[in-house]
Amino acid sequence: MSAAAQPEPMVIDVNDAAAFATATGCDAQAIADLERYRSYLAEWNEKMNLVGPATLDVFWSRHAWDSAQILPLAPEAKTWADLGTGAGLPGVVLAILGKGRPDFHVHLVDSLAKRCRFLSEVVTGLDLPATVHNSRAEDLALTVDIVTARACAPMSRLLGYAQPYLKRGAVALFLKGQDVASELEDAARTWDFEADVSPSRSDARGQIVRVRRLGRGRKS
Repeated sequence: MSAAAQPEPMVIDVNDAAAFATATGCDAQAIADLERYRSYLAEWNEKMNLVGPATLDVFWSRHAWDSAQILPLAPEAKTWADLGTGAGLPGVVLAILGKGRPDFHVHLVDSLAKRCRFLSEVVTGLDLPATVHNSRAEDLALTVDIVTARACAPMSRLLGYAQPYLKRGAVALFLKGQDVASELEDAARTWDFEADVSPSRSDARGQIVRVRRLGRGRKS
């Protein structure tokens, strides 16, 4: 494993729609779509566990901004795959912000059918440049620029899900928590990879891991 820390960016407090618009430079249509997405989350959360109910009160910082912060890290990327997307985070947020960009598309990948029904309703209702895949991530043969995930799996398993995408030329951008160092150490027992880690701009405890090269290592 080769991992390097990056200069620490400043955490930006994004507590409402106006602050989100300032932080991302998005337009009024994107804000309206994000508001509708929050409504979908609240409605469906009463039927199934998509996100923690309390996090809907901090939607703009916890979900919208946390997801949106990775978009500027790959400004030229047009195709994304969000593995184990769950409620659509970060993928739905990326699709909302990428709406209208030529050839921009997000693949939302989840193995649970009922979550995919929710995602399909959101994608159709908001007319998003996204495709929902009810599948295991490693079973798909998608070629994308960026593969991403948030709260999907520990790094050792997540690298296994992402390996087919990286083999086809993708770069990985994973949103991780404060235990990323131990996760990377554990992953290095079975994987050989190059990664850099940078602090989240939405939460001082969060980290973003960029993986460019990945191969099987030797078990210790």
